[in-house]
Order: sequence, then C-alpha cells, then structure tokens
Amino acid sequence: MNRTARERVVRRLQEQARPEMPAGLCADAVRRGSRTLRRRAAVRRVLWLALLAAVVAFSVWASTAGPRAEPPSRTTPPVRDR
Repeated sequence: MNRTARERVVRRLQEQARPEMPAGLCADAVRRGSRTLRRRAAVRRVLWLALLAAVVAFSVWASTAGPRAEPPSRTTPPVRDR
C-alpha cells in the first residue's frame, strides 16, 4: 500500500461517524482503576511488612547466635612442664 492509498483510508476513517460509547464506560473505568490502585498499594504494604519482618528476624538471630564468633575449641592445648 502506497502513501496515497493510506491517506485515502485514513480520510475515509476520519469521515465516518464515531461509534457511541456506553453511558457508564467512564465510571466503570474509574472504579476499576481505583480498585487496581488499592490492590497495588496493599500488595506493596504487605511486601514492605514482610521485608521488615525478615530484617527483624535476621537481626534477632544474628544477635543471639553470634554467627561471626569463633566456635569454642573442643580440645585443650597441650600442657608444657617447665
């Protein structure tokens, strides 16, 4: 399709009568959009709470277990007589 044929098709589409939209279309779109926003906010809040819980759990574990401390020795050093 060349340029003039495309222009003819576009002009014909622009000259046609536009279809009528249902009366409640805008209200339905707003309702669905606000519901989606509320869901996303709730999911974001839950994920932040889960992250906070994981950080607290790790902090408690790290403070009680002492993962960086050297484990106690299981044998005693040899005794030297002087």
